[in-house]
Amino acid sequence: MKPFQQLLLAPVALGLLSPLAASAGEISPSQRAEISTYMEQQDIDRFKAWEAQNQVTSVNQFSDVKPTDWAFQALSNLVDRYGCVAGYPNGTFKGGQAMTRYEAAALLNACLDRITEVTDELKRLMEEFEKELAVLRGRVDGLEAKVGELEATQFSTTTKLQGEATFVIGANSFGGNQSLPNPAPGVPAAAANAFPANNRRNWGATVFNYDVRLNFLTSFTGKDLLYTRLRSGNANNSPFNGSPYNLMALDKLSSPTAGADTVFIDRLYYRFPIGRDVTAMIGPKARATEFLAISPWFYKSEILDVFTLHGAPGAYNKATGSTFGLMWKQNVKKGKPYFAISTAYVAPVADNGNPSQGGLLNERSRGTWTTQAGVAGKQWRFAFAWSYVQCGQNFRRGTSFAQPAVGCTNINNNFLGSENFGTSAAYSNNFATTFAWQPKKSGWIPSINLGWGYNAMTQPQLNPQTALLRVGATSVRVPTFDTVPTFNQSANRGASQSWSVGLQWSDVFAKGNEAGMAVGQPVFTTSLRNGETPQDGNFVWEWWYKFQVTDNISVTPALFYLSRPNGQFTTNGQSSSVLGGLIQTQFKF
Repeated sequence: MKPFQQLLLAPVALGLLSPLAASAGEISPSQRAEISTYMEQQDIDRFKAWEAQNQVTSVNQFSDVKPTDWAFQALSNLVDRYGCVAGYPNGTFKGGQAMTRYEAAALLNACLDRITEVTDELKRLMEEFEKELAVLRGRVDGLEAKVGELEATQFSTTTKLQGEATFVIGANSFGGNQSLPNPAPGVPAAAANAFPANNRRNWGATVFNYDVRLNFLTSFTGKDLLYTRLRSGNANNSPFNGSPYNLMALDKLSSPTAGADTVFIDRLYYRFPIGRDVTAMIGPKARATEFLAISPWFYKSEILDVFTLHGAPGAYNKATGSTFGLMWKQNVKKGKPYFAISTAYVAPVADNGNPSQGGLLNERSRGTWTTQAGVAGKQWRFAFAWSYVQCGQNFRRGTSFAQPAVGCTNINNNFLGSENFGTSAAYSNNFATTFAWQPKKSGWIPSINLGWGYNAMTQPQLNPQTALLRVGATSVRVPTFDTVPTFNQSANRGASQSWSVGLQWSDVFAKGNEAGMAVGQPVFTTSLRNGETPQDGNFVWEWWYKFQVTDNISVTPALFYLSRPNGQFTTNGQSSSVLGGLIQTQFKF
């Protein structure tokens, strides 16, 4: 058989040596799937590595080629004499497939690179495929030029840039008949209108807010990460930033900014491995929840911030500031259950050199120390967390009554002191238990996510009364009894709890679309120091549906409802509520 006939009858696998030459209209879906693994990368070096890996040196390497095949000898000559034949990654040749003229040209081009003597048969082949060879070489040359240009103008050899822009259009409706508390948290006591009416007047407008984040991911060894985030937004005066109730804050708009439309540093930290199983993190600006051994939930709404805290806003309070931490993960095969533990410290005012106002690892740092341990598998997660929180921090999201005004003005001797009665210095021990499960395949069964939190407030000294005691010639002032705090004073808070349940469906109505619903009680006071029983219960709901318009654009309509967000400050026989609606659009690049 003539070489010309042998070449034309070679299978499509040979064309994979130069896939860029093939016409897109002439490549079947199965062929396109085979070459897309490296074609989409537009990387010549990776293509050459693939070619070298799949090059065969003997026809016997093909599992589907037998000596009884009619083209066995021709194929054997191409492999042994010219070495210009490659197979599929699974070790097959697929000799029964048809091939296009472009694929035949690709094979010819590959063999010409290895042939030094141009015979009459080869000359005829070159003339026959002259047009296709020109197209092939032109495309490869063009690709090499583009790759060279990209390498010359790339942002950095060590840094990748990721971006995200979020648009939010929405409004809130305030309901109920609650009278204005006296005084109401965050509202002038002189205001005489009903509380919901006052909210409608001050926070009832339709708003259009944005948030932009640029993430710089830098790696020097391939295993470490220097993370830098630039951020800007205009949600400072938006109700979706937590006004008049902190429970109204959205995940994408809730963090404090340096000012509307001002670009600022939002994150800056460095993560690096220590040995095989341990990872360390240190940085001047990081968040406690960004260094957890196990992500507690599969539920990812990105709507209300309270539902990103896994049912335990006290333990997962998202404290942000100077940080350091360690994480250990059990080294197991991919997909197998593993155990992990992490611990991290965050001080929001560590940049302040005044010991009475801030610093690192001191009494005024407003620090949060979070430790988490848990186990996780492919479909489930279970975690327990403990967080020690100094004075000056709160429980992130909860009722107005459960967010006491706690400060650190007159602390001394490891918190064993107090400031003016009513805003006593305090710290808390916060605990969280979470469990999450997701199905193997998308469908009508959602992922189920459960979380519960308990917070114990410690008031070391409640403004004690003292008496002057004379001992010999010396007078000593000694405490006689502690003043019992009144009902509404922050020093009266003893303990609080929280819980949440989240359900999320994947591929709803169309592949890539998602839907979710969550309900829970954010932090509400359950114990008072004066022995009275609080009535601080509240509920929060959210419903959302995410349209994945493209790989980079999504649109999410959402509704949320707050019942008694004022908690205990909602007096008997009165009510307050918030119904919010919004459309959130995200662009990722």
